[in-house]
Amino acid sequence: MKKICFFNSSNFWGGGEKLHLENAKAFRDTGYHVTIAAHPKSELWSRAISEGFQTFAVSINSTSFLNVFKLFRIKSYFKKKQIDTIIFTTSQDAKTASIAGAIACVPKIVYLRGLATPIKNSFINRYCLGSCITHIVANSEETKRTILQNLGDTLSPNRVPVIYHGVDASLLENNAHCPPEIHNLGRGIILGNAGRLTKQKGQKHLITVAKNLKAQGLEFTLFIAGTGELQAELQHQINTENLQNEVILLGFVADMDAFMQHIDVFLLGSSWEGFGFVLVEAMAKGKPIVAFDITSNPEIISDRKTGLLARHQDLDDFTAKTKEIMTNTSLRQQLGRAAKRSVINRFLIADRIIELEQHLLKEE
Repeated sequence: MKKICFFNSSNFWGGGEKLHLENAKAFRDTGYHVTIAAHPKSELWSRAISEGFQTFAVSINSTSFLNVFKLFRIKSYFKKKQIDTIIFTTSQDAKTASIAGAIACVPKIVYLRGLATPIKNSFINRYCLGSCITHIVANSEETKRTILQNLGDTLSPNRVPVIYHGVDASLLENNAHCPPEIHNLGRGIILGNAGRLTKQKGQKHLITVAKNLKAQGLEFTLFIAGTGELQAELQHQINTENLQNEVILLGFVADMDAFMQHIDVFLLGSSWEGFGFVLVEAMAKGKPIVAFDITSNPEIISDRKTGLLARHQDLDDFTAKTKEIMTNTSLRQQLGRAAKRSVINRFLIADRIIELEQHLLKEE
């Protein structure tokens, strides 16, 4: 295990892409030769180049594993660069990259599964998991459960270790300037949310929570960072509820470090998460969390210790817990300090890379 290729063909920037870049940097710092395969028009591609990585352009869709020419182009790259370890996270990359890697006889083909939805029990998935992928790693116990849900006859639970994602220790520092939007538009308690504007991420729930908080006379501003297909719909909801001063869609935020540092409370309205990487980012800045008590959230957040967990889809409960944390400065500070300690103890990338490295090396 000397030459690693992180393979991610997504053309958007999200937690999986950030994970790839951070893990690539961490493995490079450990002494490995690392390249990144990415979509040439993606944020990951741009950031990889700016970080000094060698890159390989890939454009993959759900049927690319059937494209012989694409498979052999990728196989040729693996052979030319003498790649001995491929790491990917998405289901479409899992098919194409694992088959190309197997053709190239790459020794370690690693699927870091981060999606807490069941894998279809299809022939191609069984083939890739049984004959191509050498290691499959879950990013939470919830993700492991969904991996095995349909594939218990193909995968042994012992073959699916859980290794949490990690954040760089530099995120523990608080030295970023306040973003101008928060500085100029923020009033009262600053609430934050970040993620793709999709149904899964549940920003519409947070807008309803904001409506409830405003009705109770609380002064606050909720900043939502991210882009996605629901942007127009969410803005319409904000306008309809007359929340233009209370809820602000920021769009893409490049400096998430500064964003997290200058909010007071982080809210997550997701219906499910494989691993809420954004939660750990907020906790690293000493920010308490309010989220639903679902999927992997309780693995990250200790209720009443590092944040507050609301009953799933119960927006009155979510509102009450958000109000509690907004109006109790002592509780807010106590939870924030404990959240930061939890990141130091459980979610630093250096420790998680060592854990992943040891897992991948133990058979050599």
